[in-house]
Amino acid sequence: MGQQSVAKTIFLLASMVGWLIFGAALMYLFPWISDAIVSSDLTHRWMETLSRGGYNPLLGATIGGSTLIVTAVGNFVWYRYFNSRFKHPKPD
Repeated sequence: MGQQSVAKTIFLLASMVGWLIFGAALMYLFPWISDAIVSSDLTHRWMETLSRGGYNPLLGATIGGSTLIVTAVGNFVWYRYFNSRFKHPKPD
């Protein structure tokens, strides 16, 4: 089994959480996206029903978008500047 530094483990877990939040935001936005793409009577009725219950697609778009940006920037910074510093040498 390979070895992995604690810093890389923390980075991978934080990155995983970011991608999970982004995926959850996409699931929350699915009714709005399907209404925008398909635009049928059924999807309009779906959006009306959800809106009566307090559905706000701006919430999902804001949280999902900001999480995506933070996660993508974090991944870029990690792999650009820190990844090579935390590699373990291969055993003989």
